[in-house]
Amino acid sequence: METLDRPPSGQDEAAIFLAGLLGEAAEGNHEAFSEFYRLTSPRVFSVVRRVVRDPELSEEVMQEVFLLVWQNADKYDSALGSPYAWLVTIAHRKAVDKVRSWQSSADRDARWMTAEWKQPFDEVGEVVTDRMEVRQVSEALTVLSPLQRESIVLAYFGSLTYREVAEKLAVPLPTIKSRIRDGLSRLRTQLDVV
Repeated sequence: METLDRPPSGQDEAAIFLAGLLGEAAEGNHEAFSEFYRLTSPRVFSVVRRVVRDPELSEEVMQEVFLLVWQNADKYDSALGSPYAWLVTIAHRKAVDKVRSWQSSADRDARWMTAEWKQPFDEVGEVVTDRMEVRQVSEALTVLSPLQRESIVLAYFGSLTYREVAEKLAVPLPTIKSRIRDGLSRLRTQLDVV
């Protein structure tokens, strides 16, 4: 194979040589493609690495670039530029696409994580808080009159309606309502102090 004998030394000669290798690769010549890869991959990796930054991801992009070159070698047109220009354009586009794809994936994961994140339930903290609140309410209930305390306990802790509290205590409903209202007002004042 004549084109693989020795790579040219000048820039124009190198472009012609690489174009020849691409032409042969387009016809399915694996040796020509291997030589094209050997001669161009360091420069392509450099371009990709500057965009992608991550070495492993850069290698992945390199594989994608050269797979595209193998599949599309017949589309190279020397009238539009050198093989390096064509190759570097493909590499840069692939690298930018990879970064955008990676960023999009990272953003999507971040959105999912924040949407799905639930604050861990602190059972011990919840029990302690509940006990403290029960103690504060119990202490505040001591400032009420026995009739107010009994009415509020039956209504709020016994889950009775005002009418049921009135029947249980054999007291008229308006009296129960006023006892509870006045008792709640005193409780509120007492709890604000605590």
